[in-house]
Amino acid sequence: MREYDSETLHKVQSIELSILSDFIDLCNKYDLAYFGMAGTGIGALRHGGFIPWDDDIDVALPRNDYEKFLDLVAIEFGDKYEILNCETNSNYPLMSTRMILRGTKFREYALRNIDCNFGIFLDIYAFDNIPDDERLFKKQARDAFIWSKLLILRSVSHPVLPFGGVKGKIITLACVIAHSLLSFFNVSKTFLYKKCYEASTRFRDMNDSKRLDYLCDTTPYSNIINRKDVFPLCLRSFENLEMSFPNNLDNYLRGMYGDYMTLPPEEKRKNHYPYELDFGKWA
Repeated sequence: MREYDSETLHKVQSIELSILSDFIDLCNKYDLAYFGMAGTGIGALRHGGFIPWDDDIDVALPRNDYEKFLDLVAIEFGDKYEILNCETNSNYPLMSTRMILRGTKFREYALRNIDCNFGIFLDIYAFDNIPDDERLFKKQARDAFIWSKLLILRSVSHPVLPFGGVKGKIITLACVIAHSLLSFFNVSKTFLYKKCYEASTRFRDMNDSKRLDYLCDTTPYSNIINRKDVFPLCLRSFENLEMSFPNNLDNYLRGMYGDYMTLPPEEKRKNHYPYELDFGKWA
């Protein structure tokens, strides 16, 4: 992890909080369900806000509310924010969405060669229905995982891996080969996105689904959450804001991280230190 100076990190966090504030206002105005997730949830419980070295905010919505939100941002905040995802720019290699503050730049090292207008952002994830039948779920998870990773490898030859050593070298080599083949055969990025979207939303009409998941993470199983642990949502403090979180946030986070209340050693602390950063008029 590369470290920010304290002034720069505080400025990044301050702008992200202003984006989050607008996000919350829009969700509340239109009665859209959202919740803080992952590191944002840890920050809320362990620190009352940001994890001290963290530089992003992660929020999620159930798929239907997620898609409504994307339509509403253009109507309500089109002059202030840009929505970046595979629908708005086929070069974007992730299945998440970024709500980007116009006039800023925030380009991560891993994405420095991607032809997208990256700026200071809020990370937004769609949580999809997953079936109770484990056989059907494993097929959905496998399909979404494979297509999402191929989407990344179509644009990125050396993705960030959660491990090193011999295993890391072997997988890096496999990624380089896959990237080369996808590029050589000019596999459509839009095609890869649509295949992943189909897998992720395969059970969107399953109204009695007991679980939700963001299927396109490092593994398709790390974000599984029981619907009863999400709803009803509860409000918690995050810095100077009140935002929604799953009602059983502890259970969700322990499923992802284990003992998340213990600070990780310095070598395992992560951020998104930028290759390019410009606050624009928001400096």
